[in-house]
Amino acid sequence: MMGDFGLDAGGADFRLQRRVGGLRSDSQTMQPKHQDAFPRSAYDLTGGIVYFARMLDKIRLHDAGALRADYHANPGSGFDGRCCRFLGTEYPALRERVLAGGTDDEILAWCFTQVKRPNDEQVLVWNKFMLKRGWRDEDDGSNQELERYKASSGLAHRTDIITFFDFYEVDEGRKP
Repeated sequence: MMGDFGLDAGGADFRLQRRVGGLRSDSQTMQPKHQDAFPRSAYDLTGGIVYFARMLDKIRLHDAGALRADYHANPGSGFDGRCCRFLGTEYPALRERVLAGGTDDEILAWCFTQVKRPNDEQVLVWNKFMLKRGWRDEDDGSNQELERYKASSGLAHRTDIITFFDFYEVDEGRKP
């Protein structure tokens, strides 16, 4: 399993008991009951935006000491960095806001106070770009990076995994 290359979206409040990386979190302590938790799916939406919830999950899980170690090297870079740039916020400020508490929707609303809210077309372009990332992206090396991720996870033979989002779903056990 390789570290996350990207972003996240969703609307659940971490303080509520919910599934975290396939495991239950403890609603009393907000501590996941597992030390190798995965963030939620990159497909999850917050305010119609893909990946944002995944990024917030990674921040929360890392702070709780539960995020898988192979995700620790990339906070604020890769897809996280792209998402922050799309939303016009800096990762350190976003991390601070996430750790202050609140739902994914509340944190997204905070992001929109930092910069003009993206319009529907901008969100559509963002979502389609992210959903297809890794597919036919030979010119910037993303295709090759995806193939390295697949190989390191024993998934090189999987021709059905054509995007990073596909890879996350399979590698993190949400899809066979």
